[in-house]
Amino acid sequence: MLQIGDIAPTFSLPDADMEDFDLAAERGRHHVVLYFYPRDNTPGCTMQAADFSDHEDEFARYDCIVVGVSPDDCLTHAEFRDQHGLSIRLLSDVETEVCRLYDVWQPKEVDGVKKMGVARTTFVIDKEGIIRHALRDVTPRGHAAGVFELVRKLETEKANGNRQEQRRNA
Repeated sequence: MLQIGDIAPTFSLPDADMEDFDLAAERGRHHVVLYFYPRDNTPGCTMQAADFSDHEDEFARYDCIVVGVSPDDCLTHAEFRDQHGLSIRLLSDVETEVCRLYDVWQPKEVDGVKKMGVARTTFVIDKEGIIRHALRDVTPRGHAAGVFELVRKLETEKANGNRQEQRRNA
């Protein structure tokens, strides 16, 4: 299981427009909020995606992008995005390879039926590609605001660290 301080496994997945998102390409450029969710157009997933979309500009002010991953295909993502006016990138992991890589493809029991599914999980990855936060069993309501605070603190800590480094070098 991935832990805080681990290097985030890199991957490339298509988004709702069938354009590839490559996590490795974000190193040195952006912090990344990588969240995994079960399915498009379910109440919790819709709430979570809409909340992240509503706060996308705030994340961007801290050099952070938000991407959601589910096993839905690109067409389903495009319909979901358009129906709800979502602005964040939704990535398609139909084969669940990335879900398995991040250990979020797990056994679940729904109405007495056991099956595999995505455990709602969010990773905050810094610009160096290191997992700084791993939030498991996420509750959608208010989640984006909590994650934003973690990103804000991450950027503040980085700025404070840079100032201390400059003082040492002066």
